[in-house]
Amino acid sequence: AAAVRIEPGDDVRALLPFLDRLKLVEVNFPAFTDGRGNSAARILRESGYTGELRAVGDVIVDQLPALRRSGFYSFAPQVPLDPADADAAFNRWQHVYQADAIGSAPIWKLRHG
Repeated sequence: AAAVRIEPGDDVRALLPFLDRLKLVEVNFPAFTDGRGNSAARILRESGYTGELRAVGDVIVDQLPALRRSGFYSFAPQVPLDPADADAAFNRWQHVYQADAIGSAPIWKLRHG
């Protein structure tokens, strides 16, 4: 199994033929204002990648719910996060409004089947 690191601007679709060989994909966030890594994660998850997907770099606690919904389950922020703050961020909202890469049911679907 192999590991790769994706930088902003990299075309993650080049990895699609090799997803079954990848154990870890790190996606770098050099600045918390650069959300391209979310798109990379979603492409990988929607293409069937089931391995570890790790957000690294300038990852802040406010981004954790969106990162999780993009398909990240592993985080390596350059500045350590308080575990209680991270837990609160992950559990802040019970329902979501849009579909995501991890299969959350949007609240409209729960209300209207």
